[in-house]
Amino acid sequence: MFGHHGRMIGWIALGVVVLAVVFAGYRMSRMDDVNDRVAAEIRAEPNGARAAKTMILTLADGRVYPVNYLREDGYVYMGIDGRWWRAFVDTPQPVQMHIRGEDLTGNARTILDDPARKKDVFSRLRPTVPKWLPDFLNGKLVEITPTG
Repeated sequence: MFGHHGRMIGWIALGVVVLAVVFAGYRMSRMDDVNDRVAAEIRAEPNGARAAKTMILTLADGRVYPVNYLREDGYVYMGIDGRWWRAFVDTPQPVQMHIRGEDLTGNARTILDDPARKKDVFSRLRPTVPKWLPDFLNGKLVEITPTG
């Protein structure tokens, strides 16, 4: 009774899954292009407007991200919206930073247990985030202690 319609629904579902995978792959490849262009601009113009707010972060596994940063009181802070903040949860992880033409190393850790500190740092790191935005949608605060 549902044989023909069930197969048709199955093919439609498969088609939707294939399109979703293709779209996700396309978006990921575009993000890599954007990241590469931003990183090249930051390296070429270390005193430029973008380099004043964005650093190039290299993780221990070789992944590279241009991220907004705040450098103050001997620390470097960044807010992470993606899931990769989890790399810094259990123990501080080594990272490399390229900030305004300077190469630095440090240990990064996600701060999950101090909402007042997150709010304070984000007031300068992300001053344009709407006040009504729930905290869980405003990313995670990562603190980097430079080591050299």
